[in-house]
Amino acid sequence: MGLRWDSLLVRELARELDERFAGERLRGLRLHGPTRTVTLLFRDVTLLWRLHPGDGGLTLHPRAEPDPSDLPLPSRVRQVRSPADERILVFELLPTRGRRLRNLIVELLGTRWNAVVTEVPEQRIRHVLVRRDAPRTLAAGASYEAPATPSREGVDGLLSEDRWRELRSGGSPEERRRRLVSSVAWTSPLNADALLRPDLPAEAAIREGRARWQALASGTSAPGPTLLEMTRGPQPYPWPLPGITGRPLGSLLETFEIWNRERSGSPAAAGTLPTELVGALERALDQAQRRVTSLRAELDAVEAPEALRAVGDLLLARLHEVPSGTERVVLEGFEGRPLTIRLDPTRAPHENARAYYDRAARARRARDRIPDMIGGAERAIVRLESLLVRARSGEASAAEIRGALPSDSRRPAQGTGEAALPYRVYRSSGGLEIRVGRGARHNDELTFRHAAPDDVWLHARHAAGAHVILRWASPGNPPARDLEEAAVLAAVHSRARTSGSVPVDWTRRKHVRKPRGSAPGAVVPQRVSTVFVEPDSDRADGLREE
Repeated sequence: MGLRWDSLLVRELARELDERFAGERLRGLRLHGPTRTVTLLFRDVTLLWRLHPGDGGLTLHPRAEPDPSDLPLPSRVRQVRSPADERILVFELLPTRGRRLRNLIVELLGTRWNAVVTEVPEQRIRHVLVRRDAPRTLAAGASYEAPATPSREGVDGLLSEDRWRELRSGGSPEERRRRLVSSVAWTSPLNADALLRPDLPAEAAIREGRARWQALASGTSAPGPTLLEMTRGPQPYPWPLPGITGRPLGSLLETFEIWNRERSGSPAAAGTLPTELVGALERALDQAQRRVTSLRAELDAVEAPEALRAVGDLLLARLHEVPSGTERVVLEGFEGRPLTIRLDPTRAPHENARAYYDRAARARRARDRIPDMIGGAERAIVRLESLLVRARSGEASAAEIRGALPSDSRRPAQGTGEAALPYRVYRSSGGLEIRVGRGARHNDELTFRHAAPDDVWLHARHAAGAHVILRWASPGNPPARDLEEAAVLAAVHSRARTSGSVPVDWTRRKHVRKPRGSAPGAVVPQRVSTVFVEPDSDRADGLREE
């Protein structure tokens, strides 16, 4: 079961944190809503809060370096405090630059645990872990209002014996428990039975229960922090409670550390990792999974090399029966059955035969190469899945994750001034730069933000694929060889990559427009010319600029 908080536990934890961190320098703060974690990056140690009701708690970890995505809050902890009889904990932060005081407020009420950063004295919310719109507005820019909680008697630890007798008299044990918790400060379902003492005679229970409540309310009870063994599971608490087995420990932080280790098997340090780095690992795993799916589809689409070679053999054997300039011909096959053969009308019959031999060779290479690529991608999935599990459990370091990420999954950190380009760069044999879009959502950016009006725009006709830009600023058309190489790249980076001959449309970039509301990558080219090319991946790889 999850951790439970009451005002006593929050008060004593605030005292311990104040003793530990008052005057300490805070270098950064990390709020990650999806995992409900708050990470305080101090100069010498990292404090990790987990604020999910089903997996709450806090633990100390070794020093971690702030990430550019973290909130830069260079400050010192002025004080850690808790309002009396509230489940709210406040870190008062005194900036090392400037004069504006900030508070980190951790709310531990019910099942809506949260954290906000406010400016003092206006109490304007600057940052929030999880946005809330009801019953209170917890959002950046709103004024922070503390949660409304009913006031209870005895906040100062003073409650007469007569009043104590009145509260615990009459009704069933459950009714007395509810009455005590709703009326008396510093009581909760965690300690109610220890204060009512139903196991003792009435008079002894009154004396023992009130004396214990006074000690708890004033903070003078002994011997100290304990990990209680309750029916719901282990529970960190400031003091032992009669009737409940517990393990005395040296500090509340130690009770949380052991509580977490016994529940999860290891210290939960995932929140100490930069959230962008964990996100990059998740993206790399998703890319590897999609790559396997794509490669399998590509393998299924590869033509049978034996059949292609047989067509080439038939064309050479019946060369005199093949007319020039036709798109198809019907020939009698070697087995006596008629066979319809598609041709490139711009090629001579013997060139069409050679094209079928070339397609057979490419198909053979693809059948030899793609299974190894699938195997490599599947092994990458296993490695990344294992690393992600370890990252989420806090066992993997930032350096280990960075070392395991593919280069195209490592996005430049925010604030570095660098941006991931939406295209890959190639160089034609004539020295012209060729830009190939990285995918549908990047095609628009390449075409309309990273291309000049007179550059040449290319795309495989009737096939999903990359936009390609051939940089060209001179009058007239680009050299035929450079244009053909750019067209080969468009064909290779399209769904038609396994075809024998691919028509690639090209025009000036200024003649390409994007209809309003169209899907990513969807454009309408005008004044189009077409070139037919073979999607030769080996030739394309030779153009890649390192």
